[in-house]
Amino acid sequence: MTSPLSRTRSRRATSSIAVRVTHTVLGGLMALGWLLLPVARPGDGRPPEWQGKGQAVEEVSAASGQRGGTSADDLVLPVAAVLVAGSLAAYASVRRTRRARTRTTPGRAVPGTVPLAELDRLAGQSLVGTDDCVRTSAEELDSVAALFGPEAAEPYAEAVEFARAELAVAFRLWQRSDAIAPDDEEARRLTLEEIRARCAEAGRRLDAEAPGFDLLRALERDTPAALASAEARFRELAGRTPATRTTLAGLHERYAPSVYLPVAGHVEQAKDRLVFATTHLNRARQALDRAEAARAVACLRAAEGAIGQVDVLLAGVDRLADELVVAEDRLPAALARADACLARARTVPAGAVGGALSGRVAHTASVVADVRRSAADGPYDPLDALRRVLRATAALVGTPALARDEEDGPFLRDEALVPARGAVTSADDFVTTHRAVVGVGARALLAEARRRLAGSPPTVADVQRADVLAREARQLAERDVRTYGNPYAGPEADGVGGAVLGGILCGGPVPEGTPAADGGPRPDGDPVGDGSPAREERPVANGGPAPGSASSGGASGDGASRTAAADSLGVASFGGPRTRYRRAAAVPAAVRTGSATPPPGP
Repeated sequence: MTSPLSRTRSRRATSSIAVRVTHTVLGGLMALGWLLLPVARPGDGRPPEWQGKGQAVEEVSAASGQRGGTSADDLVLPVAAVLVAGSLAAYASVRRTRRARTRTTPGRAVPGTVPLAELDRLAGQSLVGTDDCVRTSAEELDSVAALFGPEAAEPYAEAVEFARAELAVAFRLWQRSDAIAPDDEEARRLTLEEIRARCAEAGRRLDAEAPGFDLLRALERDTPAALASAEARFRELAGRTPATRTTLAGLHERYAPSVYLPVAGHVEQAKDRLVFATTHLNRARQALDRAEAARAVACLRAAEGAIGQVDVLLAGVDRLADELVVAEDRLPAALARADACLARARTVPAGAVGGALSGRVAHTASVVADVRRSAADGPYDPLDALRRVLRATAALVGTPALARDEEDGPFLRDEALVPARGAVTSADDFVTTHRAVVGVGARALLAEARRRLAGSPPTVADVQRADVLAREARQLAERDVRTYGNPYAGPEADGVGGAVLGGILCGGPVPEGTPAADGGPRPDGDPVGDGSPAREERPVANGGPAPGSASSGGASGDGASRTAAADSLGVASFGGPRTRYRRAAAVPAAVRTGSATPPPGP
């Protein structure tokens, strides 16, 4: 067997080694010749006994400084040649060592030779891919638990929890890698390699449980029952859509624009997913009638993914309405607690502390007055008002000179959990429904926000920090989506643009190190076994799908190329995209933001 290192070494590298060896041998021979030249210098034909005898010869020898027939000047050039040859050999060795450390070759990268920038990119792709796999597996697990009960899904729930824990550690390492000094490349490399190892371990665990999960669900054997269940859920969600639209209109009339803007497009996106779901439910029914079980299962999985995201979008609007009611109810108590803290702070003698307490007293009083004024004047944001009051009160309570109340900490923590949990859930829902284009930055911030809320119990500082991180994650995710473009612009088709954006269909190249359908890296070849070329594609999660994919913005070429892109779409399943999904019609290209050209029709 040939080692991976020798397989990746090119013929040119072998020939260059031979050339260097030849040069070294020739240099050594030349140096040896220079050393032997004075000894082998021809004489005048007299015997050695006679040389050196005679007064004339001895005078010449003494004048030239010779001793034993060799002068010191004759050794200068040989010694210099040896030093030059040694210096060149040392330089070549150092250069060869550096080149070996940073060498990259086509195909699989040899461990330890990947450039740091490339390793950073691969680690980010592994995090994004593993996060998508965990999210998809959790969604599939919920469906199985609803059908067969929590006991049947328990082994697979443990696998998902294990993968989620490994992913949380990997995201934590990603956050720490940003704090490593730029000149400490070795520490950063080790951290990035551990991130990839954690993601691979999560994928292997999902890979181990995927066959049993498929056997439990057995869509191929019980497709009619699963299809009937999906159609029933579809009808239930379609009936909820008008009520959600009414709820959203009520938020628009009652509260400030900052309240409803995060969910303003949820109803339209839900309608887009419903169009996609009804199309593929019909196709699944037709494939089932034609006894095409594989195609029926693929269409059914795609429809189930869309139905699940419709539930997330509609539930987001209802949850926000409930959170606003809770925030409105808790705001008076938070204002009263702030007034009590202000009263205690004002009783502290002015000479006992410096200007820190007086400054925080003035700030808290200003925030309390502003919140009361905005709540009395008209539409306002109860969540933001509660957040501002609690933050100012926590800063005031944290002053060392202020007499502390034992109830301040638990009260502030419990009240701050309302906006913090809402922000984390909102960011998580946005990543779930736009996972194909949301990059690693937003996901890492969201993971850190979850970690801070996972304390038992979390501190006030952790809760407030989680709130900030979740809102930053939502902003980063929205920026990723804006960079990608708006798949909902232009004439309505069959919802494929939203399905690709939501990760229901996969339409970009699978990056190396990304967990595949079964949770582990997908080998090259036919991933489905239908004899078709291996073109399983997945969105590039750091700025949008690759050019030419089904979800790529702008013109995608002629109808044949768009049809080819449609044929390469994969359907998400437990552990990732498992079953290839094929469409007979071409996929319309999404319209990027700012483009005035509508997408071509199907």
